[in-house]
Amino acid sequence: MTSALFVVTEEGYWGEECVEPLRTLDEEGFDVTVATPSGSKPVLDETSVDTDNPLVDEETAERVREAHENDERLNDPIPLAAASADDHDVVVFPGGHGTMWDVNQDGHARKLLSDAVEGDDGKALVVCHAVGLLGFGRNADGEFIADGRDVTGFPNAFEEDIVDDNDVMANGRKLPYWVEDEVKAAGGNWDAELDADESVTVDGDLITARGPASSRAAAATLLEELGVRQTA
Repeated sequence: MTSALFVVTEEGYWGEECVEPLRTLDEEGFDVTVATPSGSKPVLDETSVDTDNPLVDEETAERVREAHENDERLNDPIPLAAASADDHDVVVFPGGHGTMWDVNQDGHARKLLSDAVEGDDGKALVVCHAVGLLGFGRNADGEFIADGRDVTGFPNAFEEDIVDDNDVMANGRKLPYWVEDEVKAAGGNWDAELDADESVTVDGDLITARGPASSRAAAATLLEELGVRQTA
């Protein structure tokens, strides 16, 4: 059975970016394990289920709520320190601003990403703000994982509409960094395809996606890269 590890933030994950790939892989019979930095239940970014947000429709909000509240894997994750990329065919990093405070700067998460994309068999899907992990993670040779790779992710152009002049979000939290800036500084070839409705990039065993609207396409791309046929 094909196996996937989902690495989910405890600081606020974007619902669609986690639940859409999770649902897609479930439909294909994947064995899915969820991990969080400490092993505590992941925290949902309530903005991602707020239907007053133009990015969120009622069907998506309902599906995310159902999964967040009732999916046993999301409710009983393992700690990142207990997870190994070698035990899974793919490691998935859903996004959300919360990843900027824990997953992206977590040593175990960085190692999981490195092991997944540098090994012989594994793959990684990294979505939205979780792409910031590429600005910190290094491979076994000490080189940035992003260096020389084609990458998409949450762009500065989108972030500018979310934070004020002091990089503070509406909830009062200050961004510790901007994803695009960190990935570029680490040598990534950044293109978030701002003129396109979706943006998914494949570079070897690394798949990156821009944001919520790209979640479904990202999951489908992952199946294609794994050689799995997606059900209609």
